Amino acid sequence: MRIPRIFSAQPLSGLRDIELGEAASRHLVKVLRLGTGHPLTLFDDRGGEYSASLATTGKRVRACIDTFQEGDRQSPLELSLAIGISRGERFDWVVQKATELGATVLQPLLTERCEVKLTGERLQKKRTHWRQIAISACEQCGRNLLPDIAEPVKLAHYLQSLAQDTTPAAKLVLHHRTRLDLHHWQAEHEKPDSALLLVGPEGGLSQAEIATALACDFIPLRLGPRVMRTETAPIAALSILQYLWGDL
Repeated sequence: MRIPRIFSAQPLSGLRDIELGEAASRHLVKVLRLGTGHPLTLFDDRGGEYSASLATTGKRVRACIDTFQEGDRQSPLELSLAIGISRGERFDWVVQKATELGATVLQPLLTERCEVKLTGERLQKKRTHWRQIAISACEQCGRNLLPDIAEPVKLAHYLQSLAQDTTPAAKLVLHHRTRLDLHHWQAEHEKPDSALLLVGPEGGLSQAEIATALACDFIPLRLGPRVMRTETAPIAALSILQYLWGDL
């Protein structure tokens, strides 16, 4: 029997029951057609998860909270993805798959070739939209801690901020014109416990942007002889990094 996993924005510790949100209630009752007593799993982005069951299935769906279980299914590799924002549903797809692959930070970037313009209210709506995609992905894949989806910033500002903070052990920028691949790079370096992957939007990063990244100690890497789309390249790279240094 499939046990649905539901995210709660409200802290669950100490609660005996909780009223579920409108979207979760509709999914459980209208889509899955579950009845009273059906088991659930709840998590609140504070670590671990709770076994629960449906208590009522009317307009106000409530769940009874039972026991707490440790475990977050986080990768031993702290993995950040900084990527130029792409058009349409491509970026949504990247958010979903990067969450499933265990990325801990997603940093949307505004780059020279980025065709998406986000400001003010529209920007905040996009962040809310991306967060909901990440929540749904966590519900599906078993993660109990959501990835941090940062506010979109210009690439130059982001690179500058890295110099003022603790940077990952491995900083990698995808660059299809380089001859260095990950296989050869990792053979000469110790296994890192954190990594940052920088990827461009449609059309990639400009030569000036790549030069700036290299000046900030990024290592240029390619993913074989074929040029991948902006939504394909990060997923392929994240999968490889998780295989080499994470938990795949």
